[in-house]
Amino acid sequence: MVTPYRLVMSSTARAAAGVAGRQPAAGRQPAAGRQPAAGRQPAAGRDRAGELWRRGLGLGVIAFVTFTSFQSRPAPGGHGAPLAVAMALLGFSCATAGVIWLARARPTVQLTLLLAAVISAATLIWLQTNGPGLLAVFPAVVMAALRLPVRLGAVLASVALAAVTAAWAARGQVPVVGIVLNDSGVLAFYVVAMFARQLRESNERAAALLAELEQTRAAQAQAAALAERQRLAREMHDVLAHSLSGLLLNLEGARLLVGQGGASATVGDAIERAQRLARTGLEEARRAIGMLRDDALPGPERLAGLAAELESDIGVPCTVAVTGTERELGTDGRLTLYRVAQEALTNIRKHARPCRVEVRLAYEPDGTRLTIDNVDTAGELATAGDGSGYGLTGMKERAELLGGTLAAGPTDRGFRVELWVPA
Repeated sequence: MVTPYRLVMSSTARAAAGVAGRQPAAGRQPAAGRQPAAGRQPAAGRDRAGELWRRGLGLGVIAFVTFTSFQSRPAPGGHGAPLAVAMALLGFSCATAGVIWLARARPTVQLTLLLAAVISAATLIWLQTNGPGLLAVFPAVVMAALRLPVRLGAVLASVALAAVTAAWAARGQVPVVGIVLNDSGVLAFYVVAMFARQLRESNERAAALLAELEQTRAAQAQAAALAERQRLAREMHDVLAHSLSGLLLNLEGARLLVGQGGASATVGDAIERAQRLARTGLEEARRAIGMLRDDALPGPERLAGLAAELESDIGVPCTVAVTGTERELGTDGRLTLYRVAQEALTNIRKHARPCRVEVRLAYEPDGTRLTIDNVDTAGELATAGDGSGYGLTGMKERAELLGGTLAAGPTDRGFRVELWVPA
């Protein structure tokens, strides 16, 4: 016997299958470097939307079954067969709603609720002529196929087929062909839901493989970058460090010759200063090589050493003052503070004649401020275009990369370089 609810049941099956088939892999992320297409929801949003669809569909089925049950005979009531219909309807509604809202419950709990929903639906089939009992079976078999382990899902589908067949047979007015057709509908819903489940699991496996591939590519890119940095470190060591080492040896020989030949003290001092500068350059080259090899980077703690070197080279006082509560600046922030101070003091050494140099490092609430003042200058700091290392342009670029600012210019006391980086 074909019930008048076949059209509604077919629409429900297609909707359930479509919702299940659209389930994305949990935690799936867009491919690295690729932005989600316009209008495409993130994985978490799609999961949430799918869950809302399933709940809405389940509640719609419950509402339709309840409404139709009151239009059938016998309608739910308070005694006799109507009371049995009311109890079966209540059992179906509560069990189906429980399965919808307890999606993460243990399989045994969900199986118990689904069995209760199937038995209640079979009872409605048995008690009500042309009632909505058959439609009440479909949510149970669909959710069993989508959520339960395969064996438990097959058990629930078998129980549903047996219960529906027994209910139709107990009525005694349904031909065998009608029973077979209705059983076929229940089985078709289960099979379609199983296909939807397989599609979802395939999507999850594909997403996992894609994520693994992206991680592998990222690891390969990182390995390639590390290899390039190591190659640059080797080149710097072989070329720059060796050249500076040779320069140091030659300067040492020149200093010894000057001492033996009775040259003026001025020449000796100049050679000694050149030797110190070459030694400093060699140390910086080694530090740069260490940076490429991920060794410890210089930071504000070495400002005192820079000041001491300047004071020794040019013979004027160079003070360092630190105020505020010290905090972690990060790798880039530490290196920028050190490099800016180093460049400013190098420019003072080369192009200025101060009577005093002041270095101040202030940890402010919203950032960190580094100020280098050379007092009573007789010259000007070099610009970035005259070959003096990084120059002012290089210092400004370092500051801008951190979202900070760098200002350099004359003051009423001399010349100032001021760096500010945000916290």
